[in-house]
Amino acid sequence: MPMPNRSDGRTAPAAITATALRKSYGDKTVLDGVDLHVPAGSIFALLGPNGAGKTTAVKILSTLVTADSGQVTVAGHDLARAPQKIRAAIGVTGQFSAVDGLITGEENMLLMADLHHLPKAEGRRVAAELLARFDLVEAAKKPASTYSGGMKRRLDIAMTLVGNPRIIFLDEPTTGLDPRSRHNMWQIIRELVADGVTVLLTTQYLEEADELADRIAVLNGGRIVAEGTAEQLKRQIPGGHVRLRFTDPTAYRTAAATLTEAARDDEALTLQIASGAGQRELRAILDRLDSTGVEADELTVHTPDLDDVFFALTAGDAPHRSGRPGPSDQKQESAR
Repeated sequence: MPMPNRSDGRTAPAAITATALRKSYGDKTVLDGVDLHVPAGSIFALLGPNGAGKTTAVKILSTLVTADSGQVTVAGHDLARAPQKIRAAIGVTGQFSAVDGLITGEENMLLMADLHHLPKAEGRRVAAELLARFDLVEAAKKPASTYSGGMKRRLDIAMTLVGNPRIIFLDEPTTGLDPRSRHNMWQIIRELVADGVTVLLTTQYLEEADELADRIAVLNGGRIVAEGTAEQLKRQIPGGHVRLRFTDPTAYRTAAATLTEAARDDEALTLQIASGAGQRELRAILDRLDSTGVEADELTVHTPDLDDVFFALTAGDAPHRSGRPGPSDQKQESAR
């Protein structure tokens, strides 16, 4: 289930804010007036297809790329005036691992400690603690090139945490991972936020945003086309319905004569009724069906999910579903 929403997204103290962010490469506009407000101590997801501008936004917010215009504040520091202070407060994990495969996991950690100018003893202590936290102790002395994809991702995030950042940018951190490794990474992200870290996550995976994010911004064509909690976004989209399937043609015709507002499929013997799929609405439909003395052989409730949100907002640009079994259809025999 998604983590509880911690705020309305605007009144909480901000870890990251961006106003009218714009970036173009030649004649291609990548970001076109993007506004963001990321509450401190939350998971904020940027959801969008390839080319939507997600990675460019992360690169700008993490000081790696300069915006053409706009204002950015990260960890209380103005990007234009104090980029060094921002770099000291953040950690960044990109789509592709920064792990050096030619050296061991432990050596990767110690190298990162040196880059943060930690004293040798402290660097070894921090490296050991993080290797243990991310279940990499047994592999610590092995070359990172021998690690699985999930292990490399864990090492990558462990390296990011060496400097104890309070804000972390995770740019598509589960791309290429198998389902088990992806779920493990989700748990790591939840634990980071439980410790007070703010996470800005970019993803193409609808399920990932739904599972993790306190707030989601849908980025398409360089613009934020919607923002809110997963539930708020779902409520914006029509399309909820109840579908009744019959095997007896007589029962089907009787139900259709009563549920006159239903869309009929005489060949499949199904009726589809627009509904918010709330308990009261569903009960009203079933009560009307009961009054006819017939029963449906199958009842399906469809509630809008992030798939529906995405298709509605981006005119059909399809993101990944991360192995989801399908839309949020719940089938049950009509036992009442």
